[in-house]
Amino acid sequence: MLLRLPSPSLSSLLSTLTPTPKPSRFSPARPRRSLFRCAALKNDVDIDSFTAKSGYLFELSASEANSLADYDISIIGAIYRRKPLVVFRRLLQIALTFGYWFALRFIDAQMERSDQMFEVRAAELRQILVELGPAYIKIAQAISSRPDLIPPSYVDELSLLQDRISPFSNEDAIKTIENELALPIDELFSEISPEPVAAASLGQVYQARLRRRGQLVAVKVQRPGVQAAISLDILILRSLAGLLRRIRKLNTDLQAVVDEWASSLFREMDYRKEANNGIKFRQLYGGIPDVLVPEMYLEHTTRRVLVMEWVEGQKLSEVNDLYLVEVGTYCSFNQLLECGFYHADPHPGNLLRTYDGKLAYLDFGMMGEFKEELRNGFIEASLHLVNRDFGALAKDFVTLGLIPPTADKEAVTKALTGVFQNAVAKGVSNISFGDLLGDLGTTMYKFKFRIPSYFSLVIRSLAVLEGVAIGSNPDYKVLGSTYPWIARKILTDNSPQLKSSLQALLYEEGVFRIDRLESLFAESLRAKTEKAMVGKQDDDANSRVLIKQILSFTLTEKGAFVKDILLQEFAKGLDALGLATLDSLTIVATTNVPLIATFSFSTMTNEDKINLRTLRRLLLLLSGSQRNENSKAVIREDGPYENQQMNLAELSLLFNQLGSIQEVLPILSVIPELPPESQLQLLNLPADLTGRLISRAVARTIRRVIL
Repeated sequence: MLLRLPSPSLSSLLSTLTPTPKPSRFSPARPRRSLFRCAALKNDVDIDSFTAKSGYLFELSASEANSLADYDISIIGAIYRRKPLVVFRRLLQIALTFGYWFALRFIDAQMERSDQMFEVRAAELRQILVELGPAYIKIAQAISSRPDLIPPSYVDELSLLQDRISPFSNEDAIKTIENELALPIDELFSEISPEPVAAASLGQVYQARLRRRGQLVAVKVQRPGVQAAISLDILILRSLAGLLRRIRKLNTDLQAVVDEWASSLFREMDYRKEANNGIKFRQLYGGIPDVLVPEMYLEHTTRRVLVMEWVEGQKLSEVNDLYLVEVGTYCSFNQLLECGFYHADPHPGNLLRTYDGKLAYLDFGMMGEFKEELRNGFIEASLHLVNRDFGALAKDFVTLGLIPPTADKEAVTKALTGVFQNAVAKGVSNISFGDLLGDLGTTMYKFKFRIPSYFSLVIRSLAVLEGVAIGSNPDYKVLGSTYPWIARKILTDNSPQLKSSLQALLYEEGVFRIDRLESLFAESLRAKTEKAMVGKQDDDANSRVLIKQILSFTLTEKGAFVKDILLQEFAKGLDALGLATLDSLTIVATTNVPLIATFSFSTMTNEDKINLRTLRRLLLLLSGSQRNENSKAVIREDGPYENQQMNLAELSLLFNQLGSIQEVLPILSVIPELPPESQLQLLNLPADLTGRLISRAVARTIRRVIL
């Protein structure tokens, strides 16, 4: 419910809204503040336990507060070196509050009442975090998004920290709005909620209506004292991180990880940066179907006040909408692996399902940047992991900065094989991001793994996303759901680095791995963004979609690289087909000729036999009927008679396949559905293929004559 504010021209009526009508003693702003104070008077007596317990941290001079506008650990250190008593009091507060809670847990265990006291202790922990302030709340928010890692009672309690923290005084909030925007509240808004509709770690939100535009907006007001409290807590956490690294002799620079997190947290406290982040996020991802990014109102935004479009909806974690989970996965893929600008704080309070069925993103304070070379490295690592190429995966870890270049690659490869072999054996759709991180622990310590500072936010974003999705689908796996988009990107991206990776993946020791191409096509088909596609389809529909997809992107500029590979392999296969046909005709012609029939006239090499089998697999793939055959072509060294029999068998299978009209019809049926430019490209393929085939035949003839 919104509280209607009087028009500025009717300021004389303001006196009727105050409990003690004395208009001559008050400026126009004062009664308006009283209005909000009275509306929430019942809540102002015992609210904001953060201020009550940690308010002593707010006592900074104006110059000290201004110097904390941006994260600079040297400035923070200089300020608190002059305040040793404040630092000591904070350390004592932290030690006593957590120490008391752990002591109670210990007593519960000794008295065998842990189960009975579980919910009580969870509520007490939440209250402790609220009293300590935003830095600890932010850590708890990330943990609360992982219901697979912590007990349900703690999930329920810590989830309240996302948007249901005790609000601070309405009087302070209105004062902040008027001071920051330099206008009385009734000149800014025609209506405003009498109480906050949500309160989080850094601020609280009011619903209001802009007086001039008439737009319904959310007004976020920063909590007093957060910058000072966060600064000191980061200084303490950073010191503890350095101490822990020295004691445990860890390879990861924990202080750099804290610095990365602290930098993002300080950026989050500047609402002007958040508004610009929201505008950029809207430009990059607002066009994705069923993704909603609210509009930002920069003219009403300052460092401590943010005004943005109001969005109605439910938390994504509270509704069972598998389609929006897929939309979120696709949007996250675009953020992390396409554009590199990603939401680093996607906890359930920041993801809403709107009442018209869209996925709304909120809170753009904590964002991350993922450089292109690191994005490509992450894609390559995922590709090599799924295809069990652990030697290449070890090199990817060096590229990503996870292991030093001096590490023993063979030993790392062996260790990674042991860690990931079982996880990958379950299939790509069953790979859990959380399980992979857990299994990697011992190996990370042994080979001096380190977590680069940039990577901590990426890991957090992926882990939180998986945790949110698990609430709707317990079997959800973020890597398994993202891999189809990775497969599609690796097939269509024009980056030289990814082209080289695709080439290396498809050619192992010079042999074309048709099974890997089949896998990439099949996985890319799972990348769904339309509601009608999020569900089961029949095999014929999937077959047509696969054929159309293959033809569509191979006949475009993006698919030119894959098209060249396919044409090259078709030329090899057709050349082998010609040799096999020649051998077959020779066998038939010499069957009844004395003496000659006992000799072998086979002109096919082992490579030709592999190419012939690849041709058959390619035809199956393009007809949408790929089969589960041996993943790697293996040709035995047989005698002349066995070779001839094998060639005849392969040839018979291939001609039967070519002669089956049912296998050809799916290809022909989708051609009219292709765009005109793709149909034109299709008409040029026979000439291109013929040229490659002639070049190969001439080269083989010259090679055999010379050698």
